[in-house]
Amino acid sequence: MSFTTLKFTLNGEPIEIAVSPSDMLVDVLRDKLELTGTKKGCGKGECGACTVIMNGKAVASCLVPALKAADAEIETIEGVANGAAHPLQETFMDLGAVQCGFCTPGMIMSSKALLDDNPQPTKSEIREAIAGNICRCTGYVKIEEAVEAAAEKLREQR
Repeated sequence: MSFTTLKFTLNGEPIEIAVSPSDMLVDVLRDKLELTGTKKGCGKGECGACTVIMNGKAVASCLVPALKAADAEIETIEGVANGAAHPLQETFMDLGAVQCGFCTPGMIMSSKALLDDNPQPTKSEIREAIAGNICRCTGYVKIEEAVEAAAEKLREQR
């Protein structure tokens, strides 16, 4: 099997790692870099559990060939907290938007990509941003409320 050196930025740190042409980004993150916060759910891009932010956009990392991440800026759930919980993490906990937690990293990453781009989203924009993330436990009302509350906290911090 042939390997290629992949270079990218992960959670603000430069990464250089050997990958095979068949490796998917989710597998590199979880298996090679041991960042298990990115969940591996359906493997078909339908559940959103593997969502990461790549070059400012939420992507299903199970659909991204690792080599497509060359020179990219990638952020995972492990990079969201910077010494303290991110407002999204706080509001998800405070408002009961988590139960089993399997979808939570992907939900937070999709929500963060939205808030990074749009600090004052409408309910409709929040729904659209998390539409690719499946939650079977909480439903979406608490999650939408948590994203709205986090947006307000972030605006107050600016």
